[in-house]
Amino acid sequence: MGYNSSEAFGNGWLAFELNVLRRLKFSSVALPFSGEPNLGSQLKRWDVRVAANDPFLWSFTKATALIENSLLRLDEADFEVVLEDAYVPRDDLANESLSKWFNEADAWWFDNVRLNAEKLEDEHKRAIALTVGMMVGDYVLSFDKQTLSLRQPLALSKVFRQMEQSLPEPHDNSLRNQSSNQDLRSFVAERQHTDLLFLRLPAPVLQAEVSRGSSSWREEWLQGGDQFWSDFDKRRAGRLGCPVQSKQQYLGLVEDLLRTASHIPLWAIAYTENGFISGEELMETVGRIRRVEAIYVKDFSDLLGVKAAIITAGR
Repeated sequence: MGYNSSEAFGNGWLAFELNVLRRLKFSSVALPFSGEPNLGSQLKRWDVRVAANDPFLWSFTKATALIENSLLRLDEADFEVVLEDAYVPRDDLANESLSKWFNEADAWWFDNVRLNAEKLEDEHKRAIALTVGMMVGDYVLSFDKQTLSLRQPLALSKVFRQMEQSLPEPHDNSLRNQSSNQDLRSFVAERQHTDLLFLRLPAPVLQAEVSRGSSSWREEWLQGGDQFWSDFDKRRAGRLGCPVQSKQQYLGLVEDLLRTASHIPLWAIAYTENGFISGEELMETVGRIRRVEAIYVKDFSDLLGVKAAIITAGR
C-alpha cells in the first residue's frame, strides 16, 4: 500500500512536516503521494496552491472533498439521499467484498450508502459523502473482539451525521487547488508551474512480503469490489510505490521520479529510517540530480521505533 505518513504517525509527524515547510519559501506545492489530506488541507490554509495526487482512489476522494472543495458541506437534503434505506437489504450485495470486513447489517449499510452517494450531482458533495463513509468504516473497524462492547449503540446513519460534523470547515484560499488520481510520473511531469515538490516516499515493500494494508477496505468499497487489484498492481509495476526486489531497485525508482521532477525548483523528500535504506544512501541518490540543502530529523523511536527525516534540495 502507499506510504501515508500523516495517517501512520498522527499529529506528531504532521507537526514535523509543517515545521520543516515553514522554513521554505513556496506558494504552490505538488503532492504525488498525498495519502490522508491533513498536510494539503493545512497548506491550503497557509494560502498555498495545492495539487494533491495519489494512485489510490480513497486518497483522491478525500483530497477532492477536503482540498479541492472550498465551499460545500452536506445539507439535510444530501443526508436524506445518502442515507435513504441504508439498512434495507436487496437480493445481493453489489459489493460482495464488504462481507470480508463487516458483519451482515453493516455490510448492507456500506453497500447502500456507496450506491446512494452516486445520486449526488455535485462531485464535491459526492466526495464528502464518501469521505465521511470512510470515516464511519474506520470507526467500525477500530473495534476488535475485546473492545466491541465499547462501540456506541448507534445506527451507522447517526454515526455518519456525527462524523460529517467533525470535518473541518471548508476553506477558500482563492486559488485553484486540485486533486488527481494519476500515474505518478505523469502527475509530476505536468507540474510545470509548481514551486515545491513534497514527496513522501512510500515504504519499501519487498516482492516476497506483499500484503494489503489496513486502508485496503476503503479502496475496495470505492472500487465496488476486490477484483481490480491485479490490474492496479500491473499499472504500478516499475513505478515508485510498487513492490521491489532490492534497495538498488527502490533507489532507482526514486531517482527516476526525481529526474522527472527536475523542472520543479524546490524539493522536500520525507521518509522514515527503517533499516531498508539509510539516510546516506538516499542523500546520495538525491545528490546525483541536484544539491542537497538540508536534512531534518525527528526521533520517534520511543513511541514508534522509527526516525522521520526530510531532505530538502534546490537547483
